[in-house]
Amino acid sequence: MNQFDIIKRPVITEKTNIQKEENNQLSFEVDMRANRVEIARAIEKIFSVKVAKTRTVHVKGKIKRRGRILGKRKDWKKAIVTLMPGERIDFFEGV
Repeated sequence: MNQFDIIKRPVITEKTNIQKEENNQLSFEVDMRANRVEIARAIEKIFSVKVAKTRTVHVKGKIKRRGRILGKRKDWKKAIVTLMPGERIDFFEGV
């Protein structure tokens, strides 16, 4: 599996911004089949940083309703990556 197939997109919310500032942690949506080691290697190669720890979470899709019709968003996997002290990824900084 290619490293760009493993990392789909960064998750940017208020909570992830607080994690980034206080704990040097970043969150990414990743492929459901990827494990922690693959995720850490992909982050290190793509962004040229050192990863200290990787945690993964399976996020269940919400059930949404439009009138009488029920639908469900897809399930996805989130990786919370802790970078080594002194490391940072610059593209998350504001423009």
